[in-house]
Amino acid sequence: MCGIAGIISRHSAVAGKMGADLRAMTDVLVHRGPEGEGFWINDNGNVGLGHRRLKIIDLSNSAAQPMHYGDRYTIIYNGEIYNYPELKKELTSKNYIFKTESDTEVILAAYAHWKEECLSHFDGMFSFAIWDKADQVLFCARDRFGEKPFYFFAEDDAFLFASEMKALWAAGVPRKIQKAQLLNYIALGLVQNVARPDLTFFEGIYSLQPGHFLKLRLQDFDIQIKNYWDIDKETTDLVISERDAIDKFSFLLNRSVQRRLRSDVTLGTSLSGGLDSSSIVSLICSIKKNEAAFPALQTFSAIFPGFEKDESRYIKEMVEKFPIQNRQTTPVADELVRDFDQLMYYQEEPFQSFSIYAQYRVYELAKQRGVKVILDGQGADEILAGYPKYYPWYWQELYRKNMASATAARHAAMNLDNGIPWGVKNKLAAYLPALAARQLEKKAHRQLRDHPFIENFFKSDLDRLAFSKPVVRKLNDILYFHTSQLGLQELLRYADRNSMAHSREVRLPFLEHELVQFLFSLPSHFKIKDGWLKWILRSSMHQQLPAQILWRKDKVGFEPPQIKWMQDKKMTGKIMESRRILVRENILKPVIMREPLQAKAAHENGNDDFRYLCAASLIQTV
Repeated sequence: MCGIAGIISRHSAVAGKMGADLRAMTDVLVHRGPEGEGFWINDNGNVGLGHRRLKIIDLSNSAAQPMHYGDRYTIIYNGEIYNYPELKKELTSKNYIFKTESDTEVILAAYAHWKEECLSHFDGMFSFAIWDKADQVLFCARDRFGEKPFYFFAEDDAFLFASEMKALWAAGVPRKIQKAQLLNYIALGLVQNVARPDLTFFEGIYSLQPGHFLKLRLQDFDIQIKNYWDIDKETTDLVISERDAIDKFSFLLNRSVQRRLRSDVTLGTSLSGGLDSSSIVSLICSIKKNEAAFPALQTFSAIFPGFEKDESRYIKEMVEKFPIQNRQTTPVADELVRDFDQLMYYQEEPFQSFSIYAQYRVYELAKQRGVKVILDGQGADEILAGYPKYYPWYWQELYRKNMASATAARHAAMNLDNGIPWGVKNKLAAYLPALAARQLEKKAHRQLRDHPFIENFFKSDLDRLAFSKPVVRKLNDILYFHTSQLGLQELLRYADRNSMAHSREVRLPFLEHELVQFLFSLPSHFKIKDGWLKWILRSSMHQQLPAQILWRKDKVGFEPPQIKWMQDKKMTGKIMESRRILVRENILKPVIMREPLQAKAAHENGNDDFRYLCAASLIQTV
């Protein structure tokens, strides 16, 4: 896990300038790779690559970057290729020679052999850039789900890229807020533009999208961006028995966990007490049970004693059943106020709630305990339908096919105390999904247009395409939307920045692409059945997890006591100051200063004051 930065210029740089810019870029990425740095500039002085290293695989100096291969290719890379031993064996059989034990060299050999088709062979999280000296081409790629970031800035005679935007700013890229993005965030809480997911909150800076690669040809400075992978959400007629589906799911998840345990440094896991993280802990303990040298697995948790959604009792269940050591952190409001500016510095863009602060502190705890790699359960909710909000979409799919089956499914959920509303609008949406999507878009537009405290002229920057809604005909449609278009990517950004802030690497076993595609090929009843969300995961773990965790009826989205934190005296002062800043910037109307503060829970609608806090912090950095 590392930080990367690069500069490509049409012309040879002024002597020393490219080197100085690269150093400035990598210096601000030191948290991503505090264990080494490297630079390379080509002979013509118009291609420069910089790297900050966090040692995970092959700790020797021979695995340092930028790394060269065959006197033709040079790479800088951030991430892990988990199946690199298998790929190395295959490439060795094709007469490729390796000098290191790193996965970095495997990427280079794979690119030399397959060119851009190499991406289809990788099981991993990555963003990398390869300079091809012979073809004078820069090839950049990002992993399928966007676990690792890649930002770029392009103008007529220069192309700059980096793991984080702060590196681009360090090289002189303008830092100007994209007003439409900020407006959509303040009014609607959107941190992405659905129609233009490559946009960031800063003008001129773009994000290479997950599952895409970029090629820049130096000769004419032509930039091509192409999609190399996507989930197939349409093929859901797979004929398979329950037993075979569970067995294949179990095999794929177990293989994913096994591969993500490959490391030359100490590993641990997050443990929230929920089904996803508990499943990963259970699988690791099963995989490692026969390894005499394997110590008790270190797990890390955030707890909130006295808070109604505290999950300590479930964490205790896991500690009592499995050979693990559990370390706990209890974030409080004073610490949040202390750390908020630093949190914003690492995140760079706004976020949805203070849940990410709990995650930030969990990774900090892992650092304090000397654990460098943490496995986490992110992604499971989006691919397995883990939130109660997915019930209506599932019922709508059933309703279109058979009203009786939809009624039975609703009653099953109600028997599990999941009283999700269902009415005439849902029935209409089942038969008129395109109309339902348009109505939701109009509702979002009205919500923004009628926002009582945003200055009218600032609303003129709105981008209606940003809140386009998906046409949902089946459960897979909304799961795809949340996995690939709006939802998961922001969670992955939070995890990357929070882990890298503490120089930790986070690995996500549920986001193995073959596993994800298999789940999308299954009919919906493998995800929601008899009222149970994530049915296939529960079924696969029924002999391994404590029943209280396996058959939990409640769903807690890693939620901290946000209302209490926002009512803290120091935090209320910070929020009121944020309002003042937004009034001064002519974003909010002065009348907002007379309104009482609205403290909301982490996942509650109308979290305006939280957004004001993040938006004002963003403005202050410009």
